Amino acid sequence: MNQPGSPAQFLAPEESADVDKALLTAPEKFLTRLTISSLRLLTIIAQDIDVSLEDLTHQQIIDWFEKDGKIRREKGEEAAVLKW
Repeated sequence: MNQPGSPAQFLAPEESADVDKALLTAPEKFLTRLTISSLRLLTIIAQDIDVSLEDLTHQQIIDWFEKDGKIRREKGEEAAVLKW
């Protein structure tokens, strides 16, 4: 998992540029960026709760988001994984 205070990189600038160069429509580019970013976040969640990505359940994802939100509320945005 990312260390508290270190920003998670969900889509590198080079990856975003590659998506821009792809022969995709604007909605397809958006979905592509979202999918790449989602894979990164799911990988972080799986590592954080010590399960394989393949075994990750929707309830574990919900629980993780609740935990990260609680950290944000109690310790501040910089302590949480998601910065928003």
